[in-house]
Amino acid sequence: MSSDPYAVQRRGLMFVLSSPSGAGKSTIARAILDQDPDITMSVSATTRPRRPSETHGKDYHFIDRTEFDLMVNRQELLEYAKVFDNYYGTPAAPVHSELEAGRDVLFDIDWQGTQQLAEKAREDLVRVFILPPTMVELEHRLESRAQDSAAVVAKRMAKAADEMTHYAEYDYIIINRDVEISVVQALAILRAERLKRDRLIGLGEFVKGLRQGQ
Repeated sequence: MSSDPYAVQRRGLMFVLSSPSGAGKSTIARAILDQDPDITMSVSATTRPRRPSETHGKDYHFIDRTEFDLMVNRQELLEYAKVFDNYYGTPAAPVHSELEAGRDVLFDIDWQGTQQLAEKAREDLVRVFILPPTMVELEHRLESRAQDSAAVVAKRMAKAADEMTHYAEYDYIIINRDVEISVVQALAILRAERLKRDRLIGLGEFVKGLRQGQ
Protein backbone atom coordinates (compact mmCIF):
# COMPACT_ATOMS: atom_id res chain seq x y z
CA MET A 1 0.00 0.00 0.00
CA SER A 2 0.96 3.64 -0.42
CA SER A 3 2.76 5.32 2.49
CA ASP A 4 -0.43 7.21 3.39
CA PRO A 5 -0.19 9.20 6.66
CA TYR A 6 -3.75 8.20 7.56
CA ALA A 7 -4.77 4.84 9.03
CA VAL A 8 -6.88 3.98 6.01
CA GLN A 9 -6.14 2.23 2.78
CA ARG A 10 -6.31 3.67 -0.70
CA ARG A 11 -6.76 2.16 -4.12
CA GLY A 12 -4.13 3.42 -6.54
CA LEU A 13 -4.92 5.95 -9.25
CA MET A 14 -3.94 6.30 -12.90
CA PHE A 15 -2.10 9.58 -13.38
CA VAL A 16 -2.10 10.51 -17.07
CA LEU A 17 0.17 13.06 -18.69
CA SER A 18 -0.61 14.01 -22.30
CA SER A 19 0.77 16.68 -24.59
CA PRO A 20 1.88 17.33 -28.14
CA SER A 21 5.30 15.83 -28.89
CA GLY A 22 8.01 18.08 -27.49
CA ALA A 23 5.87 19.88 -24.90
CA GLY A 24 7.71 18.20 -22.04
CA LYS A 25 5.54 15.42 -20.69
CA SER A 26 8.30 12.80 -20.71
CA THR A 27 10.68 15.11 -18.83
CA ILE A 28 8.00 15.86 -16.25
CA ALA A 29 7.13 12.17 -15.97
CA ARG A 30 10.75 11.23 -15.22
CA ALA A 31 10.96 13.93 -12.53
CA ILE A 32 7.76 12.67 -10.87
CA LEU A 33 9.16 9.14 -10.78
CA ASP A 34 12.42 10.41 -9.26
CA GLN A 35 10.70 12.46 -6.56
CA ASP A 36 7.73 10.32 -5.55
CA PRO A 37 8.34 6.72 -4.40
CA ASP A 38 4.65 5.74 -4.47
CA ILE A 39 4.14 5.93 -8.22
CA THR A 40 5.39 3.63 -10.96
CA MET A 41 5.55 4.05 -14.72
CA SER A 42 3.24 2.18 -17.04
CA VAL A 43 5.42 0.64 -19.75
CA SER A 44 3.61 0.66 -23.09
CA ALA A 45 3.94 -1.85 -25.88
CA THR A 46 4.79 -0.36 -29.26
CA THR A 47 5.49 -1.42 -32.81
CA ARG A 48 7.83 1.50 -33.48
CA PRO A 49 11.56 0.83 -33.84
CA ARG A 50 13.68 1.15 -30.71
CA ARG A 51 15.86 4.26 -30.52
CA PRO A 52 19.54 3.79 -29.55
CA SER A 53 18.97 5.34 -26.11
CA GLU A 54 16.00 3.11 -25.26
CA THR A 55 15.84 -0.17 -23.35
CA HIS A 56 13.33 -2.92 -24.07
CA GLY A 57 11.05 -3.48 -21.07
CA LYS A 58 12.01 -0.18 -19.45
CA ASP A 59 11.11 2.49 -21.98
CA TYR A 60 8.73 0.34 -24.03
CA HIS A 61 7.97 -3.26 -24.80
CA PHE A 62 9.10 -3.31 -28.43
CA ILE A 63 7.03 -5.86 -30.34
CA ASP A 64 6.06 -6.51 -33.95
CA ARG A 65 2.66 -5.79 -35.46
CA THR A 66 1.55 -9.43 -35.31
CA GLU A 67 2.11 -9.67 -31.55
CA PHE A 68 0.43 -6.31 -31.02
CA ASP A 69 -2.65 -7.48 -32.93
CA LEU A 70 -2.74 -10.65 -30.82
CA MET A 71 -2.70 -8.57 -27.62
CA VAL A 72 -5.61 -6.51 -28.95
CA ASN A 73 -7.57 -9.64 -29.86
CA ARG A 74 -6.92 -11.18 -26.44
CA GLN A 75 -8.13 -7.94 -24.81
CA GLU A 76 -4.83 -7.60 -22.97
CA LEU A 77 -4.54 -3.84 -23.51
CA LEU A 78 -6.24 -1.13 -21.46
CA GLU A 79 -5.90 1.24 -24.40
CA TYR A 80 -4.20 1.41 -27.75
CA ALA A 81 -3.82 3.84 -30.62
CA LYS A 82 -2.00 4.45 -33.87
CA VAL A 83 0.37 7.42 -33.68
CA PHE A 84 2.61 8.47 -36.58
CA ASP A 85 2.22 5.11 -38.38
CA ASN A 86 3.10 3.08 -35.28
CA TYR A 87 0.90 1.41 -32.66
CA TYR A 88 1.07 1.95 -28.91
CA GLY A 89 -0.86 0.21 -26.13
CA THR A 90 -0.95 -0.30 -22.36
CA PRO A 91 -0.78 -3.89 -21.05
CA ALA A 92 -3.62 -4.26 -18.54
CA ALA A 93 -2.32 -6.88 -16.08
CA PRO A 94 0.58 -4.94 -14.49
CA VAL A 95 -1.57 -1.80 -14.13
CA HIS A 96 -4.37 -3.64 -12.33
CA SER A 97 -1.83 -5.28 -10.02
CA GLU A 98 -0.36 -1.92 -8.98
CA LEU A 99 -3.75 -0.25 -8.45
CA GLU A 100 -5.02 -3.08 -6.27
CA ALA A 101 -1.85 -2.83 -4.15
CA GLY A 102 -2.58 0.87 -3.55
CA ARG A 103 0.20 2.13 -5.79
CA ASP A 104 -0.29 4.82 -8.40
CA VAL A 105 0.56 4.34 -12.07
CA LEU A 106 1.91 7.09 -14.33
CA PHE A 107 0.90 7.15 -17.99
CA ASP A 108 2.65 9.03 -20.80
CA ILE A 109 -0.05 8.63 -23.49
CA ASP A 110 -1.98 10.70 -26.01
CA TRP A 111 -5.60 11.85 -26.00
CA GLN A 112 -6.81 8.76 -27.85
CA GLY A 113 -5.51 6.44 -25.15
CA THR A 114 -6.82 8.72 -22.43
CA GLN A 115 -10.32 8.56 -23.88
CA GLN A 116 -10.20 4.77 -23.77
CA LEU A 117 -9.03 4.76 -20.15
CA ALA A 118 -11.87 7.12 -19.24
CA GLU A 119 -14.38 4.71 -20.75
CA LYS A 120 -13.03 1.77 -18.73
CA ALA A 121 -11.92 3.24 -15.40
CA ARG A 122 -12.99 6.86 -14.99
CA GLU A 123 -13.02 6.72 -11.18
CA ASP A 124 -9.33 5.72 -11.10
CA LEU A 125 -8.25 8.35 -13.61
CA VAL A 126 -6.56 11.75 -13.15
CA ARG A 127 -5.91 13.51 -16.48
CA VAL A 128 -3.29 16.26 -16.93
CA PHE A 129 -2.66 17.99 -20.27
CA ILE A 130 0.62 19.81 -20.81
CA LEU A 131 0.75 22.75 -23.23
CA PRO A 132 3.85 24.46 -24.65
CA PRO A 133 4.25 28.20 -23.98
CA THR A 134 4.33 28.96 -27.73
CA MET A 135 4.40 27.04 -31.00
CA VAL A 136 7.82 28.56 -31.74
CA GLU A 137 9.17 27.07 -28.51
CA LEU A 138 7.55 23.72 -29.31
CA GLU A 139 9.30 23.56 -32.69
CA HIS A 140 12.60 24.56 -31.08
CA ARG A 141 12.30 21.73 -28.54
CA LEU A 142 11.52 19.17 -31.23
CA GLU A 143 14.52 20.27 -33.29
CA SER A 144 16.87 20.36 -30.30
CA ARG A 145 16.06 16.74 -29.37
CA ALA A 146 17.86 15.63 -32.56
CA GLN A 147 15.88 12.39 -32.50
CA ASP A 148 13.80 12.94 -35.63
CA SER A 149 14.35 14.12 -39.18
CA ALA A 150 13.17 17.54 -40.37
CA ALA A 151 10.28 15.84 -42.14
CA VAL A 152 9.16 14.11 -38.94
CA VAL A 153 9.45 17.37 -36.96
CA ALA A 154 7.24 19.09 -39.54
CA LYS A 155 4.73 16.25 -39.27
CA ARG A 156 4.66 16.51 -35.47
CA MET A 157 4.14 20.27 -35.63
CA ALA A 158 1.22 19.83 -38.02
CA LYS A 159 -0.35 17.29 -35.68
CA ALA A 160 0.21 19.37 -32.54
CA ALA A 161 -2.54 21.86 -33.38
CA ASP A 162 -5.10 19.05 -33.57
CA GLU A 163 -3.82 17.37 -30.39
CA MET A 164 -4.17 20.59 -28.41
CA THR A 165 -7.88 20.86 -29.23
CA HIS A 166 -8.45 17.97 -26.80
CA TYR A 167 -7.32 19.96 -23.74
CA ALA A 168 -10.94 20.30 -22.54
CA GLU A 169 -11.15 16.52 -21.98
CA TYR A 170 -8.60 16.77 -19.18
CA ASP A 171 -8.99 17.54 -15.47
CA TYR A 172 -5.92 19.78 -15.17
CA ILE A 173 -3.81 21.94 -17.49
CA ILE A 174 -0.12 22.78 -17.08
CA ILE A 175 1.53 25.35 -19.37
CA ASN A 176 5.14 24.21 -19.42
CA ARG A 177 7.05 27.50 -19.44
CA ASP A 178 9.54 26.27 -16.85
CA VAL A 179 9.97 22.54 -16.35
CA GLU A 180 10.84 22.76 -12.63
CA ILE A 181 7.66 24.72 -11.91
CA SER A 182 5.66 22.29 -14.06
CA VAL A 183 6.98 19.34 -12.04
CA VAL A 184 5.97 21.05 -8.78
CA GLN A 185 2.49 21.63 -10.20
CA ALA A 186 2.14 18.03 -11.38
CA LEU A 187 3.22 16.67 -7.99
CA ALA A 188 0.75 18.99 -6.24
CA ILE A 189 -2.07 17.61 -8.39
CA LEU A 190 -1.02 14.02 -7.65
CA ARG A 191 -0.82 14.55 -3.90
CA ALA A 192 -4.15 16.38 -3.74
CA GLU A 193 -5.88 13.63 -5.70
CA ARG A 194 -4.57 11.02 -3.26
CA LEU A 195 -6.39 12.81 -0.44
CA LYS A 196 -9.80 12.91 -2.10
CA ARG A 197 -12.40 11.43 0.19
CA ASP A 198 -13.75 9.02 -2.42
CA ARG A 199 -10.33 7.41 -2.86
CA LEU A 200 -9.91 6.50 0.82
CA ILE A 201 -11.05 2.99 1.71
CA GLY A 202 -12.29 2.41 5.25
CA LEU A 203 -12.49 6.10 6.12
CA GLY A 204 -15.95 5.74 7.63
CA GLU A 205 -14.76 3.04 10.02
CA PHE A 206 -11.72 5.10 10.91
CA VAL A 207 -13.85 8.13 11.82
CA LYS A 208 -16.22 5.86 13.75
CA GLY A 209 -13.23 4.63 15.75
CA LEU A 210 -12.17 8.20 16.46
CA ARG A 211 -15.62 9.00 17.79
CA GLN A 212 -15.43 6.01 20.07
CA GLY A 213 -12.15 7.24 21.49
CA GLN A 214 -9.83 4.87 19.69
